[in-house]
Amino acid sequence: MDRTQKQALVETLQADLASSACIVVTHQSGMSVAEATQLRRQMREAGAGFRVTKNRLAKRALEGTGFASLAPLFTGPTAIAFSHDPVAAAKAAVTFANRNDKLTIVGGGLAGQALDAAGVRALASLPSLDELRGKIIGLIQAPATKLAGLLQAPGAQIARVVAAHASAEGD
Repeated sequence: MDRTQKQALVETLQADLASSACIVVTHQSGMSVAEATQLRRQMREAGAGFRVTKNRLAKRALEGTGFASLAPLFTGPTAIAFSHDPVAAAKAAVTFANRNDKLTIVGGGLAGQALDAAGVRALASLPSLDELRGKIIGLIQAPATKLAGLLQAPGAQIARVVAAHASAEGD
């Protein structure tokens, strides 16, 4: 890899990191191609990205982002997961790490704040942004649904009484 390719890689990685809300730093060793492909697929489905990085280039890409304090975590066979959703990358990484011992959570960052491995696992236990939106919409719609049911109830009761009276007269 020549200097221009390295520079392009650093710029791309820096753009991804700068636009991310959450970053998870992992160590992955001994993973087969099939396992790595499965991990990347799970990350994509969760709305996250996953990259195996060269530590020196990743440290350079961290400069100027809110995650510059994570530079000491980049030692050994490192890969990073990142997402715009604050919990998507953490959930996908922790879920995969729980099933596969070859992926280890080292730490991470959320909105510029450094997290240790326990912090990343705690973050992964939170509901995602879409789940929270669904709960809020459900809470907002519940009173309207109950009100509509209450308003329909008297009319339905009157219709049943009229129908019962009409069938009784017809007998």
